[in-house]
Amino acid sequence: MAGAAALTSTVYMLAPRLAMPEIAYRPKVPACQNLGMIATARHTEHGNRDIALGGEILRTVVGSGVHGIAIEGTDDHDEMGVFVEPAERVVGMRTPVEHYVFRTQPEGARSGPGDTDLVVYSLRKYLRLAMKGNPTMLLPLYAPAEALVLVRSLGEELRALAPALLSRRAVHRFLGYLDSQCGRLLDRGQPGRMPNRPELVARYGYDVKYASHALRLAYQGLEVARDARLTLPMPERERNRVLRVKRGEVAALEDVVREIDAVRSAVVEMLDAGRTPLAAEPDVDRIAAWAAEAHRRHWSWN
Repeated sequence: MAGAAALTSTVYMLAPRLAMPEIAYRPKVPACQNLGMIATARHTEHGNRDIALGGEILRTVVGSGVHGIAIEGTDDHDEMGVFVEPAERVVGMRTPVEHYVFRTQPEGARSGPGDTDLVVYSLRKYLRLAMKGNPTMLLPLYAPAEALVLVRSLGEELRALAPALLSRRAVHRFLGYLDSQCGRLLDRGQPGRMPNRPELVARYGYDVKYASHALRLAYQGLEVARDARLTLPMPERERNRVLRVKRGEVAALEDVVREIDAVRSAVVEMLDAGRTPLAAEPDVDRIAAWAAEAHRRHWSWN
């Protein structure tokens, strides 16, 4: 959590101190020792920082760190948060604020080891994306306690809403993301196409990062379809198999693709046979009722 603490100190020291609702959990954050350097360094920032951080109800580690497949010295640090917009941005005439992004790398530069990427979504946008089954949006709902950077009482309630948000839509999205990763992985030999990470292809014969992402998505899609939940970090057996691929310990790309295809086929068969405890759609009525009440309470509207 060192990276999480570093980012939290950076962002909160850059933002003004605001009165906030009760915090259910928030780890101690050390004072930022190099604020001057960070504030003037080249970085990427989009959106209204004060509104996003001032209304933040939940933030967790996401990415490889929360999956349990980060490799020291090779991965960046990712965090995702959720904030409640001010009333005038929701029911008034002011423009809504849907997200805030902070990256330690400049625009267009790829994040690398030691970098931090933060994205904070408005509650309304987050719920829309989560209801669609976006795999990344599910991570804050299932992140373990050690991956929590900030969670207030409404953030705890949001996490408790996970069963209402999870549906078969999510499984289809896992498969869609998996297919996208496989497409990028297998495009490596097309004339005129440069691989995204040529250094990995040169070293291992294929892009082990794309391959490990695809295998992770396959196993996680299977768990969501079978058990209606997402375990984070990944269960040990599946995590070790993904890590072997990511470390380049599986020499033949064909072996990786064969494993991905086998797991994917099991997921599709489960869906086709209706052998899943998941509802076809999210519980929209429950989600909408909670979202309305959450906004009213955050604004102190009776």
